[in-house]
Amino acid sequence: MRARVILIIGGGIAAYKSLELIRLLRRSDIAVECVLTQSATHFVTPLAVQALSGAPVHTELLSLAEDSQMDHIALSRSADLIVVCPATANMLARMANGLADDLATTLLLATDTPVLVAPAMNVRMWQHPATQTNLATLHQHGCLFVGPDDGEMACGEFGPGRLSTPETIHAAIEAALFPHTPLAGRHVLVTAGPTHEPIDPVRFIANHSSGKQGYAVAEACARLGARVTLVSGPTNLPCPESVTGIDVQTAREMLAACEAALPADVAICAAAVGDWRMRDIATQKRKKIPGQPQTLVLVENPDILATLSATRPERPELVIGFAAETEHLEHNATSKRARKNCDWLLANDVGADHRIFGGDRNRILFLSDAAPDYWPEMTKRDVAAKLAALIADHFSSASR
Repeated sequence: MRARVILIIGGGIAAYKSLELIRLLRRSDIAVECVLTQSATHFVTPLAVQALSGAPVHTELLSLAEDSQMDHIALSRSADLIVVCPATANMLARMANGLADDLATTLLLATDTPVLVAPAMNVRMWQHPATQTNLATLHQHGCLFVGPDDGEMACGEFGPGRLSTPETIHAAIEAALFPHTPLAGRHVLVTAGPTHEPIDPVRFIANHSSGKQGYAVAEACARLGARVTLVSGPTNLPCPESVTGIDVQTAREMLAACEAALPADVAICAAAVGDWRMRDIATQKRKKIPGQPQTLVLVENPDILATLSATRPERPELVIGFAAETEHLEHNATSKRARKNCDWLLANDVGADHRIFGGDRNRILFLSDAAPDYWPEMTKRDVAAKLAALIADHFSSASR
């Protein structure tokens, strides 16, 4: 195992998300042993937690252990990181004031291991001065925090206090465990999502891109220490932690945002940019006339990848494109890389049988100056991590 984590699961409705976090940690080859508060057992069962973690689950401060060491002392010394998820307002208050009235709080008081806290609570509880005072105290004590996010909560209210996604918490754990930042000092520009080209005030031309791959790439580069600017077309995805997000609608807006973000060391064009736009956008809704066909007069959009790849002083050192193809994958992708003048190109088959658009998995053909490299099918998050590692290796090799 790469590392060992103690996960303290607090007693909030968001506790169910800890099960997905455990799965992500195990998939990342990180061992996880769990401590449940008594309240947490009302939301997730020790049996489910043990089945997913593959390790004993601890709930009691005073229990008969097989060895002579007290559980809270042994646990506090056994991990590389302690994660509290979800951390309720009550848990934050007990931590900040040094209470030790159950296994979880006693363990936290008895440890010198780094602690990462993922808060989750009602918006009014989060904004209460007492909670904010406790947060300030825990920051002074050196606790790390991830979230909370804005969003709708189980109580029906909306605002800050929603637990960050398991993926975001997992990324924060990775960053805390492995503070390896080979892209520190580098600026990475990423485009993601579709573009929307208006036809009239109601309709637009678009495509099926979800933005998931581009967002995962932005997050992966940020985890390696890069300063990341994410220029995104319309998606339903939250901007990743530590990433500067710029929202756009059209291809021309995306190009303008990219050029404004320069200079950059790396440009990664993962967006599915519309090739055409309306020559004339109707100012009023176009009406359907029965029996009379409608004609849309289209003109070409600017080519963002080719523009960023063009030889000029502002050209990023490394320009990377993505190619969505439905046939003759290697031939079409190789031709596109040469035509666009980009350094690397990641191609995938988005035909109807592959379910790439909107899905969570991808299969990549990686093109560079070396021989074509077919990557096995993997999650989009893993594709992003692999690409970020290759970028880090590129700059590491260049500096030697």
